[in-house]
Amino acid sequence: MEKSLIILKPDCMESRQAGTVIRRFEEAGFDIIACKMISLVPAILREHYAHVADKPFYPEIESFMSSRPVIVMILKGDKVIDRVREILGPTDSQEAAPGTIRGDLGTDKMKNIAHASDGPETASAEIRRFFSSEEIFG
Repeated sequence: MEKSLIILKPDCMESRQAGTVIRRFEEAGFDIIACKMISLVPAILREHYAHVADKPFYPEIESFMSSRPVIVMILKGDKVIDRVREILGPTDSQEAAPGTIRGDLGTDKMKNIAHASDGPETASAEIRRFFSSEEIFG
């Protein structure tokens, strides 16, 4: 069984869509094995977005992602990484098909409801970044 880190982003929290998104993941058969609400601070955001931290648009990402508390969770299931990304749709919500989470709830490339790990190695690093082993139940 694979694991994926999910972040329900500030736009998801502001629009009160967390329950809708979680329900869709549960209906797809995934188990939530860790979940908490946190405020994302600059240090963790710089680590999480290290691949773009030197880009001119990074301050906008940091400002958005730290604008309100988010929900971070770990989902577990068969091929969860690829399947979650299919359920979410493309990163740019404007390109996401109706029926996907981003197509139904997102507004653009940044305000796209949720982050999901893009591969097993990334998932492992992201899970370690946001959760201690004592916080994971499964």
